[in-house]
Amino acid sequence: MIRPGLLTAESLDAVAAAIRPGVSTLELDAIAEKVIRDGGGVPNFMLVPGYRHTVCASVNDEVVHGIPGERVLRAGDIVSIDSGAEVDGWNGDSARTFVLDAADATEVDSERRRLNRVTEEALWHGIAALATARRLDEVGGAIEDHVESQGVFGIIEDYTGHGIGRSMHEDPPVFNYRVSGRSPVVKPGLVVAIEPMITLGTIDTVTQADDWTVSTTDGSDAAHWEHSVAVHDGGIWVLTAADGGASGLAPLGIRPVPIA
Repeated sequence: MIRPGLLTAESLDAVAAAIRPGVSTLELDAIAEKVIRDGGGVPNFMLVPGYRHTVCASVNDEVVHGIPGERVLRAGDIVSIDSGAEVDGWNGDSARTFVLDAADATEVDSERRRLNRVTEEALWHGIAALATARRLDEVGGAIEDHVESQGVFGIIEDYTGHGIGRSMHEDPPVFNYRVSGRSPVVKPGLVVAIEPMITLGTIDTVTQADDWTVSTTDGSDAAHWEHSVAVHDGGIWVLTAADGGASGLAPLGIRPVPIA
């Protein structure tokens, strides 16, 4: 699963280099698709029945599954880009959120940047927990604890992380909050996509008329970060990060181990 993970990361790197005010979400979709196909992969979102794009592009109050289109991004927008690649029948899945620079910083800009920072940090806390976890619910507990330590935010409950492998979405679910009961044991061979979705307001969502785009019911902004992570005999490795997650995990005292 290393190659599809890296190809997914490369597609998001290309989006990161291109995203700015004045660019449409459809243009970003085309950039990601070219990277994946040029790298010998297939955009795995296109393999989902009824979906015809490479990425999901969710803007401001859109949490996930935003459909790329002619919408032109504006200064100050908070934009989540979710991408995935399939190579030789194996899958990668990752998401990043961007806050577009505005000439005049406002309170809204500041809050969006704070939301984005907390969501990305929550992702890394969840990944760090996986490195030492006995059971998978420790990941959600770590995410919830970090988010709550940073202030008042909403942790989306309607959508979760997931297993990933031959299919992009597999069992087990990976919750972004603490759950009761016995959750799956963490052991070598487990590969999961960890993906906190955090808002500045409600945890309640609604699916728009396009049957894909999920938005907050109160119009509050949302952020979404995701990595695919492998548990192996030596430790963990973040498949959708070029450095295996070393830079994100270092502040948390975790060192990822390359897969032999």
